[in-house]
Amino acid sequence: MRQARIYYKGEQAGMLSQLEDGSFVFRYTDPWRSDGTKPAISLTLPKSQQEFRVAHLFPFFYNMLPEGTNRQVVCTSMRIDPEDYFGILMTTARYDTVGAVTVQKMEDV
Repeated sequence: MRQARIYYKGEQAGMLSQLEDGSFVFRYTDPWRSDGTKPAISLTLPKSQQEFRVAHLFPFFYNMLPEGTNRQVVCTSMRIDPEDYFGILMTTARYDTVGAVTVQKMEDV
């Protein structure tokens, strides 16, 4: 299982995990979910639910991935399989993203 911490404006909002079968789970942290002043990280991941499960990478996170030549450069230079979307996400969304959400890789569990 691979995991990453999900941050919103520098505060941990949740955890994204890829399970052994390739499916994904996003889970809000208890403090983030219970704090009414903290927003959902995406309209597609509302705080009304604590945990979400999908067979493929969530569209919200998939849309954070580089495209075209940029993706090719990242995959070649970092030796990441171009089909490993979670690996690409953990590599490219650590610091400089378009929005308020960043992704920090955790060591393999």
